[in-house]
Amino acid sequence: MKVLCTNGLKTVMDELLPGFERSTGTKVAVTWGPAAGLVKQLESGADGDLAILTAEAVDALIQKGTVVAGSRVDLASSGIGLAVRKGTRKPDIGSPEALKSALLAAKSVAHSRMGGSGIYFPTVLTRLGIADAMKSKIVLPEPGTPVGEVVANGGAEIGVQQISELLPVAGIELIGPLPPSLQKLTIFSAGVLAQAKDAAGAKALVKFLAAESLPLLAAKGLERPSSAA
Repeated sequence: MKVLCTNGLKTVMDELLPGFERSTGTKVAVTWGPAAGLVKQLESGADGDLAILTAEAVDALIQKGTVVAGSRVDLASSGIGLAVRKGTRKPDIGSPEALKSALLAAKSVAHSRMGGSGIYFPTVLTRLGIADAMKSKIVLPEPGTPVGEVVANGGAEIGVQQISELLPVAGIELIGPLPPSLQKLTIFSAGVLAQAKDAAGAKALVKFLAAESLPLLAAKGLERPSSAA
């Protein structure tokens, strides 16, 4: 079975897939990446059985007929957080004004090019009124390079990404989430691809993930979305 999966759920998938493979005898091959990049792959003709992307991406693919209508299942949600290199000072980011001060004081801030957090974060800078002031400080890692690794290696003072993608990176520490008024929760959803060669297996995997992921979510920086309650 072929799955295209957003990096935001990688830690959960890495833990659960071996159990699914053992219990079903089905081998799962996963292509990882940011949701926007995986959508481009599908639009360019990439094949697969299941897509696990953002809810918005799955809905858009349903509209195009790429994902089977009615197959969307919401698996988890994650907020956006900030991290620093392990052992360095954690600035106050508990309010919009504190976050603004922390960002202006930082020498460099990294966010992704194509991930949901990277697309959203520039709007935060605009809302804080510091978009122009931050232009020279922004670091955009090459596609496939986690923001957390850039911070751990000293390439940026602060990293901004989905909390679920920051937590597993060694050498960094989470400062915390964006302030509530600036936060954007991303819902990660699964959808069976219209071209699926193993649609039954894809549905079985979604059912397995929905049932088995709940105990793992909090430790992975995720929550069960209200739509899946």
